[in-house]
Amino acid sequence: NGATAGTTGQSKRLEAIRIKLQNMTGGIEYRTHVQDYGWMDWVGNNALSGTSGQSRRLEAIEIRLTGAAADTYDIYYRVHAQNFGWMGWAKNGESAGTAGYSYRLEAVEIVLIPKGDPAPGSTEGAFKQA
Repeated sequence: NGATAGTTGQSKRLEAIRIKLQNMTGGIEYRTHVQDYGWMDWVGNNALSGTSGQSRRLEAIEIRLTGAAADTYDIYYRVHAQNFGWMGWAKNGESAGTAGYSYRLEAVEIVLIPKGDPAPGSTEGAFKQA
């Protein structure tokens, strides 16, 4: 519901993420761009995306809804990336974050918006690739 997961201003990286939908029909899928690995495979419904115990940073993320949830809502998400700060809002499977810069993701915000309603903020600059 738009709460911040992670930290800002502390130079700490996100290494993995789990996302789940509650109290709604449909599912959620997501994948992350991980240091030294690139884009990981899509996972869903509270599965781990990223790494654990390997000290590898997340650099970008893509999130999409499935089933009835995708018919009713758009999913918007934005990331706080090293050297960029809060980036623009991505939606429905678009990339958010960076690739090719070796910058860490520090935080993420995710929100569901009724299908067709305006974005929660600027959608400019959600993803940067070197």
